[in-house]
Order: sequence, then structure tokens, then C-alpha cells
Amino acid sequence: MKAGTSERIDIYTQITNQIVEAIEAGADTYTMLWHVQGANSPLPVNAATHRAYRGINVMMLWAVAAKKGYDTNLWATYPQWQELGAQVRKAERSASVVFWKFFDDDPEDQKAGNAETRTGRKAVMARAYHVFNAAQVDGYEIPSIPRLPESERIERAEHFFNGIGAEIREGGSRAFYSKSEDYIQMPPFSAFKKADFRYSVLAHEITHWSGAADRLNRDLASRFQKEAYAAEELIAELGSAFISAALELEIEPRRDHAPYIESWLRALRNDKRAIFTASAKAQQAVDWLFQRTPVAAAA
Repeated sequence: MKAGTSERIDIYTQITNQIVEAIEAGADTYTMLWHVQGANSPLPVNAATHRAYRGINVMMLWAVAAKKGYDTNLWATYPQWQELGAQVRKAERSASVVFWKFFDDDPEDQKAGNAETRTGRKAVMARAYHVFNAAQVDGYEIPSIPRLPESERIERAEHFFNGIGAEIREGGSRAFYSKSEDYIQMPPFSAFKKADFRYSVLAHEITHWSGAADRLNRDLASRFQKEAYAAEELIAELGSAFISAALELEIEPRRDHAPYIESWLRALRNDKRAIFTASAKAQQAVDWLFQRTPVAAAA
């Protein structure tokens, strides 16, 4: 064994631990790291490419921003900030994000700091790279991007959910997705303090709806076994978070999520790749849902 191999950074463990820490920090108030309101866009965006981060990287950057108190969701690598004419301040610490690389059995592709798994004949490698928030640099003026007025945000949300094609029934006091009858039940508008809160709950249920056998066929039993229910609830919650961020909607911390929080923490502590799978499945659902409507996500 080469020196230092046993000390190799495991990106799965590193990111899982940071997300677990962020969830634990908000558990008492039921405030999760995805209950965010960014200055520019709730979704983390690369300042150089203007592309929104996706999946696990959204979770990771939300967790870091929540811990550090950053009020902007603009991020970039050290070289990218230099290209933008900015300078990362001394002693500032980066956040880790990942990109996925697919390769055959080429030992040259296997380097320290990479976490590797195998699917079929190919290996999938999660390679870490490092980004800094705009709050950590000098010489960069954060652009002012005014938020849409509430009426326009509500209109956009209505177009999004109406365009998906799910059967949504209104009435009663509970929100749920009926898998057996394939419909979503929602309480009336008057049951919610804000329109945003209704749409975020609807986004949770519509993420469940997307996983039906004739849609994305999201079967988690073989992957998560006894934790499959908790994993599906986490995927739905992340789906709601991603949709709400894309539509610039606020999410209400909910006391009734306390049992879910405990189950999510248990699943993440027991499986260092669980949050990666859940984030990927949530991103898949959100991509599929946006493809069904003419509404574009906010960048």
C-alpha cells in the first residue's frame, strides 16, 4: 500500500457529514438547509458560466451557505474568480463540489481524492473540485437581479403545475399522493399562510407522483431496503426544494416533518451515498417535470 492511501479523502463521507451537520443544526426549529432565500437566485449558480449547480452540489452549497451565512448564491473556482477580475481573500476556505466521470479500467484515471464506484463495465468517479462564494472575494460587484413580483411568481407556479398533467383534487386537511388511484390531494388555498407554501407542498406531492411505474418508475426497495420509505420522502422533499428554488418560492419549515428528519438522518448516517442517490433522483424528477411544461426555471 502506498503511503497516504489509507488517509485518502472520501468525497462521499466528507459531503454526507457536512449535510448531516447542516440538517442537525436546523432540526430543533425544523429548518432545513433547503429553506433558503438567496439574494440573486435560491439555486446556487456559477458566477463565470451562469449555470445553476445541480443535484448533490445544490445540497452541498446550500449547506455551506447556511453555515457561513452567505447571502449570495454565486460561486466559482479560484481560476474562474481570477478570470472575472476578482481575488479570493487570504485564509478563505473553499467548498467541495463534485463532477462525475465515466471511464473504463484505465489506472491513469484513478487518482487520490476520487471516490469510485462501478456500474456495468464502466467505473463512475466522483471527483472533488473547489469553489468559493462571491462573499469570499474582493474586486467583484454582485449583480442586482430583482425578484419577480409575487403576482408573477404565482402565475408562473400556476402555469408550471397546471402544465404537468397530474390530477390534483382540492379539499380536506391533508396533502398526499394516492399511489393506488394516481391523484394528488391538496387542502384548499385558505389552509396555507402564503401561496408559496401551498406550491412547495404541491411540489413535494408531485415529486412523489413523478415516480409512478408509468413515469419514472422510481423503485427504491432494492437500493434502500427498509429505508426505502424514508428515502422516497427525502427525494420528494428535495424535489420540492429544487422546484421551489427554480420558481423562486419560499418553503415553510414544518413541525410535522420532525419524524422524517430523524429517518433522513438515520439513513444518511448509515449510508454515505444515500444523499447522493436521493439528490440525483430528485434532480431527475425535477428535470422530467420541467420538460413537461413550457415554464423555464429561474437561473
